[in-house]
Amino acid sequence: MNKPLLLSWILSIIATAGSLYFSEILHYVPCTFCWYQRILMYPLVILLGRAFYEQDLKIYRYILPLSILGMAVSGYHYSLQKIPALQHFEMCKSGVPCSGEYINWLGFITIPFLSFIAFTLITICMALLMKKKISM
Repeated sequence: MNKPLLLSWILSIIATAGSLYFSEILHYVPCTFCWYQRILMYPLVILLGRAFYEQDLKIYRYILPLSILGMAVSGYHYSLQKIPALQHFEMCKSGVPCSGEYINWLGFITIPFLSFIAFTLITICMALLMKKKISM
């Protein structure tokens, strides 16, 4: 059993379930950047699940681009929320503003922050997997 592969799959499941909980149970309407993050996270559940089942250690080649891009999108989204000067460049002109915060736990934990942490941890797991695969 490959622990980084299993952990990354579990993280993607938790992140996907969390985003669905916020939108479907709490009825938080996702903004444009939230949708981009979902587009990058949701396929990871299926890809990582299949890779874990088949013990495909080369999956990092497909996951790393998605997770790194997810880190960039969620990092920028979080910056929009926390850096007032960036709000002038906000893309979300209609609907829910991307700088809006449905949650703000401890003054810094927002939904994009949670997304950033998930993408970062998955990226670290895939880097470990890549290192392990290369050293084989």
